[in-house]
Amino acid sequence: MANTTTPSDPPGTLRPAFYATGTGGWRDWWTLLHPPYTAWHLAYVVIGACLAPHVRTDRLVATVLAFLLAVGVAAHALDEVSGRPLRTVIPTRWLVVVAVLSLGGAVSLGALGVGRVGPSLIPFIVVGPLLVVAYNLDIRAVHKDLVFAASWGAFPVLTAYVAQTGGLSWPAGLAAVAALALSAAQRSLSTPARLLRRKTLGVTGKIELVEGGEQILDRTFLLAPFEAALRATALGVVLLATALALTRLA
Repeated sequence: MANTTTPSDPPGTLRPAFYATGTGGWRDWWTLLHPPYTAWHLAYVVIGACLAPHVRTDRLVATVLAFLLAVGVAAHALDEVSGRPLRTVIPTRWLVVVAVLSLGGAVSLGALGVGRVGPSLIPFIVVGPLLVVAYNLDIRAVHKDLVFAASWGAFPVLTAYVAQTGGLSWPAGLAAVAALALSAAQRSLSTPARLLRRKTLGVTGKIELVEGGEQILDRTFLLAPFEAALRATALGVVLLATALALTRLA
């Protein structure tokens, strides 16, 4: 339910995310992983890899794991250190340790991949961690919508393709643009959703209907279309990636 709160939520606020299950223990770690968004992001990795003429399962698994560590864990842990947007009670020292180890693990996987793929993978290994750190240092340029979409959408597609083939292609470029567009849509939906969930105490107003009557405005009513679209798109992209993986790896 959109209006469900936890004991640690400030009075009058909603849970910080629709997938937040509560506070403390495994619930905090679940929320920290942003499961729908992390799965969405990893789906781009799978899509990029599946565009290769020959899909190498070991490289696909390693690339997915590297992005899971770098973005799903490290980036989200660093984001929580800065301002506690998810209102978890995970100690800061643990967030920092987990972030450092996860980012280090992702870089290590990338370094191992260079031995198999070649030097064409090196720029992606360098840029990826820089994007994670820059985003969480609140460097303004990295927070622009287009840069976000390129970093979290196009970049994993291209990285996964290069990890498979050692180079780029026009189809991979087109897929990267498609992922960029989808990530831009994600940003357009999630930004007002976060505003309503995390920074709003209340909404007042109404819509006067042509046929008579009125629709009262509140946070639940305003959040519903944003979060329904986010849920549906995340599921759709993940299922598309799954279908491609099953087809190519069969």
